[in-house]
Amino acid sequence: MALLNSLFSGVSGLQNLQTMMDVIGDNIANVDTIGYKGSRITFSDTFNNFVKSGTNPTDSSGGTNSFQIGLGMKVNSIDRNWNQGTFESTGITSDLALQGPGMFILNSNGENYYSRAGAFTFDANGQLVDPQNGAVVQGKVANGLYQIPQGTSIQNIVIDKNLRLPAIKTAKIVWGGNLQSNSPTIRTSTVDLTGNLKKETPQSVQTYPGNAYNATDPTTYQSTIIQNKDGASFTLRTWYTEDTTGAWTANWDVYSADNTTEILAAPGSQALGTPDATSGNFTTSPTQITNTTNNIDFTLNYNSLSNIAADSQTATSVNKGETATPVMGSETIYDSLGNPHTLQIEFDHLDSGKWAWTASIPATDGTLSSPSSGTINFDASGSIASVFLGTNQVTTTPPIPQIIFAPSNGSENQPLNLNFGLGTSGITQTSLTSQVAALSQDGSPSATLSNLNIDQYGNIDGIFSNGNSKTLAQIMVATFSNLNGLISAGNNLYSVAANSGTPRIDVPGETSATTIQSGALEQSNVDLSQEFTNMIVSQRGFQANAKVITTADQLLQVITNLIQ
Repeated sequence: MALLNSLFSGVSGLQNLQTMMDVIGDNIANVDTIGYKGSRITFSDTFNNFVKSGTNPTDSSGGTNSFQIGLGMKVNSIDRNWNQGTFESTGITSDLALQGPGMFILNSNGENYYSRAGAFTFDANGQLVDPQNGAVVQGKVANGLYQIPQGTSIQNIVIDKNLRLPAIKTAKIVWGGNLQSNSPTIRTSTVDLTGNLKKETPQSVQTYPGNAYNATDPTTYQSTIIQNKDGASFTLRTWYTEDTTGAWTANWDVYSADNTTEILAAPGSQALGTPDATSGNFTTSPTQITNTTNNIDFTLNYNSLSNIAADSQTATSVNKGETATPVMGSETIYDSLGNPHTLQIEFDHLDSGKWAWTASIPATDGTLSSPSSGTINFDASGSIASVFLGTNQVTTTPPIPQIIFAPSNGSENQPLNLNFGLGTSGITQTSLTSQVAALSQDGSPSATLSNLNIDQYGNIDGIFSNGNSKTLAQIMVATFSNLNGLISAGNNLYSVAANSGTPRIDVPGETSATTIQSGALEQSNVDLSQEFTNMIVSQRGFQANAKVITTADQLLQVITNLIQ
């Protein structure tokens, strides 16, 4: 009977629209399921019953169309919507969200599954797991050198929470900063003889400050410490003699710093001549005193000496009383046992473009090899031109002098490489204020694992109590050529199926377009407004199909009543 077709069509509509409601209900139920991807259903018509076949057009008449009556509808496909879901920030490091098409890889009982849900935790064994099913996140674990191995081989991600870093002794310290070019120099460039030499006409030759000069008698001369161009100290001796005409002569000699060895070939002298009539000060031209062997070069000035009737009383002023202030820099270094020590370097301005450096360490901590000092020479642009360790130029590039630290606590001796830089990097000499500091050092004490950080590339970095970080593992992701071919295994997990394709193991953010966001979870991509709209459409369709069935039933009832 023909009316049966309309009954069967209505039934197919009821059945398949009920399936549509099942899909909608599942989507709405999972509106808050993390990583959930909503599904959609599409329909197609079934076979059609031919009522009349069409004919071809002829020379005398046109063609006719076929007549067909459909036999209802069926489900065409149920597909997942893999569009990106929004992120919810949680602040929990092990909560991970994927930006892109990749999937987390998890292993449960030896079988790999795939998921978009990243609410992970570390279990008692340090494994990164999905806590609801115990599946272990897959990736790569770093080797003993904290290097991630190459290739696509994956394994359970396990982090040893009791991991410790051994102490690393300091071997290299990098310095930076500036040394002010116009700061006072240690090098003695001028010595002013100051005070008064009594104006008189004595009966015999007079000497000041005592009796006639005696090299072994300190009461017969005045001593002043001076420095040469290398910052080495010497003793300048000065004394004065007056003849019977009242004319004064200034005398000098240079000895070693301990006042035992004469440096100049012989003492020098300069007649002071006639003083200025108004001021009473001598106007004698200055004397340049040099000694190339010991790099001594300074000017001796007399115009601060007066010649008036007051008693004789003289002194010396070096560099017009300027005091060169050393520039200090310090850094904590570590020995092989992880004990900290303070290494200090003092920089002293010797001459234009030339600075002395001296390394030191507290005597209670140990000793430094000799020499542990040298010089730095700067060119006209303020860049380091050369570095000396002691009197030997350092020839490495960049020039890195090396000193040896011998700790007093029994740890092993260690070379310390002092990298002052080269060119405009590191330490410079400009008109800016002096300030030098260590930029870095490569030692560290022993440390315990205190925290974890996961970056966008899936690297799990361990943060240790000494501030250092090491890469401990890397989370890998899988991508598929056909995500809709995956089969849902429940618990937010999917498994590979015939039409999904083989998973490709990728590095997040590198070989994969997918990146990882730590401290966030991807939310369900279900759109409630769309689902409610679809629900209305499904409901109305269901009502309409039910009406078809009841109407066909009424027609059948009329037919059966014809025999009455």
